[in-house]
Amino acid sequence: MEPAPRRHGRRIRIWSGAVTAALALGVTAVGPASAADVNNARNAGFESGLSDWTCSANSGTTVSSPVRTGAAALKATPAAQDSAQCSQTVKVQPDSTYDLSAWVQGGYAYLGVTGTGTTDVSTWTPDSSSWKQLRTSFRTGPSTTSVTVYTHGWYGQSAYYVDDVAVQGPDGGNGGGNGPSVPGAPAGLNVSGTTSSSVTLAWNAVSGATGYTVYRDGAKVTSVTGTSTTVSGLAADTSYSFQVAATNAAGESPKSAAVSGRTAPKDNGGGNNGTLPKHALTGYWQNFDNGATVQRLSDVSAQYDIIAVSFADATPTPGAVTFNLDTAGLRGYTVDQFKADIRAKQTAGKKVIISVGGEKGTVSVNTAASATNFANSVHALMQEYGFDGVDIDLENGLNPTYMTQALRALSAKAGPSMILTMAPQTIDMQSTSGGYFQTALNVKDILTVVNMQYYNSGSMLGCDGKVYSQGTVDFLTALACIQLEGGLDASQVGLGLPASTRAAGGGYVAPSVVNNALDCLTKGTNCGSFKPSKTYPDLRGAMTWSTNWDATAGDAWSNSVGAHVHALP
Repeated sequence: MEPAPRRHGRRIRIWSGAVTAALALGVTAVGPASAADVNNARNAGFESGLSDWTCSANSGTTVSSPVRTGAAALKATPAAQDSAQCSQTVKVQPDSTYDLSAWVQGGYAYLGVTGTGTTDVSTWTPDSSSWKQLRTSFRTGPSTTSVTVYTHGWYGQSAYYVDDVAVQGPDGGNGGGNGPSVPGAPAGLNVSGTTSSSVTLAWNAVSGATGYTVYRDGAKVTSVTGTSTTVSGLAADTSYSFQVAATNAAGESPKSAAVSGRTAPKDNGGGNNGTLPKHALTGYWQNFDNGATVQRLSDVSAQYDIIAVSFADATPTPGAVTFNLDTAGLRGYTVDQFKADIRAKQTAGKKVIISVGGEKGTVSVNTAASATNFANSVHALMQEYGFDGVDIDLENGLNPTYMTQALRALSAKAGPSMILTMAPQTIDMQSTSGGYFQTALNVKDILTVVNMQYYNSGSMLGCDGKVYSQGTVDFLTALACIQLEGGLDASQVGLGLPASTRAAGGGYVAPSVVNNALDCLTKGTNCGSFKPSKTYPDLRGAMTWSTNWDATAGDAWSNSVGAHVHALP
């Protein structure tokens, strides 16, 4: 592929009065905060590191994972003689009631307050593998103007994590409070689109919210920063109930009113990928301007059944990717317009996937951790934008062990309707011992199609052991034969070609040559000197780089090859 430019026994010790509450294992009942209440805690979500917080014996730090909201959380690690206490002095009003809360995870975690002028309180929880809210309340004395809020773990136990601390009550004197109030429940939740495996939701923005949590049948399924998302991996022709809650550093709002969404019936003619036709045309859409026609997704020819958005971007986290729409390069194309165009294509029966890699792609998945990062980040993009799956276009090699692990993990998250495509170079598919070929065979049960790039290649061996030069019908058929006889199903093999002479450095063939190769492989007609020993009528179809270069040439490639693909038996 052509790359996107890259800009591009222990002695028990008493600590801060927490043990009394620990023995009680109780949480004081608290009611809703009044409308005038604010969160008086500063740096409540640890987005500014440990600013405003003091941790004993250098026991605390901030981390990017796990986090509940935002980009950071506190991690504090107890030692044999230190409970890893982190505290903050908070200004309060005398004779006032405050709700104290925090979300915790990991080892033993305590939350409390001292200096109230009345009764100091605390609460705790034992080990927790997921985020859990600790909550209590206190009242200040007649002359109390500040209190000390603290968290700590327990001696020699595992590290604990804290996020979204709140001291909710009257403003302590800092001009409206040092943190946000808990936002209100979102309104306007509606179903804006469905496929056989997904439901797209939208809702109204909530003032003061920094994110939203989406629930399906009462269980959390994703968190997003915008006001829409696509929930994928659903069963066809099935009704689901959805709610959404607004979040910020002060906490999470009540859930919205529930709405019901029903997925579309599954099209049995689409194999194991929902509405995908038996024979499909794939095109790569450029998220950049390189001289080809600049397109919005809505401009892409209807001949294309799978549209691969090129490309995801690497992040500093090994294996993780993100996506940044090139709004400037695409003439003001906005994220909201892009998302709407994805939904429109899906409504029309098309699949839109995110492609990872390209000629200069730097994503490396070569450890268990990076495999997890890859799966988590790609799934997050699928949730955020509504992508139907992922394309693997890593042209600088891949590790079959860890890429297999990554794709398995992603499939488990996304569900059986996920589209998975690959675009290896010819050298990558000469032998089943190659990393790409191994990966394709490893994930064969979840693989949609391998669209090998029959260009920028030079000469290669065919399945008959003879050498064939690119740019001929024999090159296409003899090399495809390696995959067809090497373990892939015919429905998992496609022919990848450039849309024009300008789209690649070499290997362009006229659309008629592509069509002849398709006929040769599926029907045994229009072959060159190489003729396969049998036909493969279930051959998936063809692919091109790119929809933009195709548009530059008046969509000549897709109009010819697309029509031919869709007419295959």
